[in-house]
Amino acid sequence: MRVETLGEGEPEVAVVGAIHGDEPCGATAVEAVLETDPEVERPVKLVVANEAALERGVRYVEADLNRAFPGSRDADTHEGRLAHELLAEIRGSEVLSLHSTRSYAAPFALVNGLDGHARSICPYLSVEAVVETAQYSEGRLIAYPDVIELECGLQRSATAAENAKTLVREFLLATGVLPGDAGPPRHHPLSVFRLDQRIPKGGAETYEIFVENFERVAEGERFAATDGDPLAADRPFYPVLLSADGYEEVLGYAGELVGRLDGDEVLAPTGEERSSTTDGRQRT
Repeated sequence: MRVETLGEGEPEVAVVGAIHGDEPCGATAVEAVLETDPEVERPVKLVVANEAALERGVRYVEADLNRAFPGSRDADTHEGRLAHELLAEIRGSEVLSLHSTRSYAAPFALVNGLDGHARSICPYLSVEAVVETAQYSEGRLIAYPDVIELECGLQRSATAAENAKTLVREFLLATGVLPGDAGPPRHHPLSVFRLDQRIPKGGAETYEIFVENFERVAEGERFAATDGDPLAADRPFYPVLLSADGYEEVLGYAGELVGRLDGDEVLAPTGEERSSTTDGRQRT
């Protein structure tokens, strides 16, 4: 694990990249900040977490780091020990953790719950939506206070790397690390979703996805197929992190639309919004 600090004093803000070694955008963004060596008004800690996995270009060496928290000094796996070390480095900080995905090209944020910290930061980030992970946070860094995860774009893409650089700067402005005004909320109001149910893969050999993430799936609509057999929705839902090859055991998640983040307030969705996409387009 590489840890660098900018500024004087004990950092209360941290940016973490390379939780997963096959998602290099976060490490790229961290390196970009270090190269520019900006003047800071608050000290910040910059972390490239799983260097061993990053060097090999794999998600993890022995276990998924983002399912290994809190870890232990005496854990049996590299990632179990690393989780313990990483928590010790960032404990008590406002944390931005950078990721990428195989399911969606545009950036979006994930939070354990939409608390005051998330409401104060997310509107200033160039994201399309905010997702509450709720019951699916166990073992993840996001389960700890004041942690925001960002999916910066498609895995290994140049666009995800550029998005990550932009998002880090926005986060550092919003937390007062970089001098200057964060400006008005960039994508505001933001649609807020909550993970409701895992969609298992079921041990098939081939998978197809027929719908777009964050776009409402109607009851009875075919949203995927496993080995050519279609899967139809037994109730309306919003797909989140849905992809054919993003995870080993699940296709993704069924989510519900919680409302809109307008400033620091969460407004309940209207009936029209419940049948809309994140940018207001109606499904037909």
